Amino acid sequence: MTQYIERKYVQKDSIEKRDYQVNLANQAIDENCIVVLPTGLGKTAIALQVIAEYLSKGTGGVLFLAPTRVLVNQHYEFLKNNLTLDDISLITGEDTVQKRTKLWNNSVICATPEIAKNDLDRQIVSSEQFSLVIFDEVHRTVGDYAYSGIAERFENNSARIVGMTATLPSEKEKATEILTKLRISSVAERTEESPDVKPYTQETNTEWINVELPPELKSIQTLLKIALDERYDTLRKNGIKLAEQQSLSALLRIRQFVLNQNRRSAKPLFTAIRIHYALNILEAHGITPFLKFCERAQAKKGAGVKELFEVDPNFTRAVHLAKEAQSRGIEHSKIPKLKEIIESVPGKALIFTSYRDSVDLIFSKLTEMGVSAGILIGKAGETGLKQKKQIETVRKFRDGEFDVLIATRVGEEGLDIAEVNQVIFYDNVPSSIRFVQRRGRTGRKDTGKLVVLIAKNTIDETYYWIGRRKMTAAKSMGNKMTKVLEKNQEQSGLDAFL
Repeated sequence: MTQYIERKYVQKDSIEKRDYQVNLANQAIDENCIVVLPTGLGKTAIALQVIAEYLSKGTGGVLFLAPTRVLVNQHYEFLKNNLTLDDISLITGEDTVQKRTKLWNNSVICATPEIAKNDLDRQIVSSEQFSLVIFDEVHRTVGDYAYSGIAERFENNSARIVGMTATLPSEKEKATEILTKLRISSVAERTEESPDVKPYTQETNTEWINVELPPELKSIQTLLKIALDERYDTLRKNGIKLAEQQSLSALLRIRQFVLNQNRRSAKPLFTAIRIHYALNILEAHGITPFLKFCERAQAKKGAGVKELFEVDPNFTRAVHLAKEAQSRGIEHSKIPKLKEIIESVPGKALIFTSYRDSVDLIFSKLTEMGVSAGILIGKAGETGLKQKKQIETVRKFRDGEFDVLIATRVGEEGLDIAEVNQVIFYDNVPSSIRFVQRRGRTGRKDTGKLVVLIAKNTIDETYYWIGRRKMTAAKSMGNKMTKVLEKNQEQSGLDAFL
């Protein structure tokens, strides 16, 4: 017989009682804590129990933060359905200042980080109002992301801090930064292998599918690589030390140095960066996204743009060949493979791609092939989807109005889309966090399938190896952080690591 959570403020018979959730919630109630739990195992149900406890104490309000409007809305709906109190509010940038001022007085507030940080700065709301702050997708508390700013504003506050994520960063520096900024005392972690979690997990079968680039793309790829080699030669002649292996991140790292101390290398450096982007997009996404990138780069002008698009024989030839291929309907060998993969597994499929132009291309090609599909993208830019439209798209997909959802990064984090039978990575990501987030969209109710498309001898393969290395590092990060925190109860995480 199913047992349910019995707590003041939690709706009776609404949340199934699971031991691992109760234990993780109790740990988060007692100390500033990061809860690490694989996707689909109920981090929000844990948050609900912590919220109920703090509401019972009556010492202040609750702030529940999540990085996207769709996710904030999801948490808001969940709390509204499972808490017994009425004053729960949803606050995003789409509300007026006047409306927000009123909403901030409620007991439980679900908000996006940017608006919470801005309103704390405007003093529309005070950090003193809250006894509990929950940071969902807490791995984002690095650099200048809004979570970092909010953490600062709660520095001298006694509010309980709880972070939630499906995976910790693979880099020690980032993990340390999160611990320090949020004054974390412990990491409460479960994996799919934990004995108390195992009964609730479904298997996800992963398949890596290699595709060959069409000959037309290989010709363009060769020309772009020659154009890139020429810039690397110039940079080396100018005294810039570069590794043999060409890497975009290495070029991005030396930008400031070049601008400050080696100005004559600025044009070849910025041109090389541009070619790298163009090459990566061609290799992973195909002809149309490559041409759209070129259009935008040309329109922006900047150092070396004219020379690249009008004078450089290899680059101009590459663009010419791409236009020719496009006119013959050639795109990328991943497109026909997609249809094959979708048809091999009945039910719903979620396709992830990092690039917005690629979303449009996949959508139009699948629609041409008779596959019913929808699009989920962020709100930025003229073509972006506003919050209401994002929420409506997710609802339509959930209700079966179309079978395939093509999403950018906005669909990676926390979206509760039940019954996705397979997740397809159209491109690969060199990030353990994003890999885990994407993968977690399937295998929730039943065995799931994950398919990763890899174009041979391209950036896809490079990212595959980087991703594998980072996944291994991320798996052990929870243990490392726990040991550090246990050893240094008197010190902050940063002192401990140093």
